[in-house]
Amino acid sequence: MKTTITINGRKREFDVEPSKLLLNLLRDDLGLTGAKYGCGIGECGACTVHVEGEPVLGCMTLAVDCDGKSVETIEGLSDGMELHPIQQAYLDEGAVQCGFCTPGFIMTTKALLDENPEPSEAEIRNYLKGNLCRCTGYVNIVKAVQKAAEDMR
Repeated sequence: MKTTITINGRKREFDVEPSKLLLNLLRDDLGLTGAKYGCGIGECGACTVHVEGEPVLGCMTLAVDCDGKSVETIEGLSDGMELHPIQQAYLDEGAVQCGFCTPGFIMTTKALLDENPEPSEAEIRNYLKGNLCRCTGYVNIVKAVQKAAEDMR
């Protein structure tokens, strides 16, 4: 199927199978490997990207369903070598360990802060509950979100 998707601000045309997942299109066809294939059943959040500004799970979204839409990935957040304030806050607060889940957390954090620029700790924890990390106890992730919120105000 002919599909047109704007990815990280660049309009692209694809000929994709109707069953092709957005995650596979991004990773395999475009080399945008930030979003990760974790569980494949929508439980871990490692594949989180934005479609039309909303966080979605790339492993549960068909590429053809994004026809005519805008997709933003972790690769689209930075401005060249300058990190987005959320990315910088994750580094500053030590919220990155193995890094596998980090892109999904950052994309979910961006959605949260776009929706609520001053979230409480409880709101942060609730919003991030769909993202799983096996390395941390989430304390530094919450601190990173708080720092990013402060830095972006």
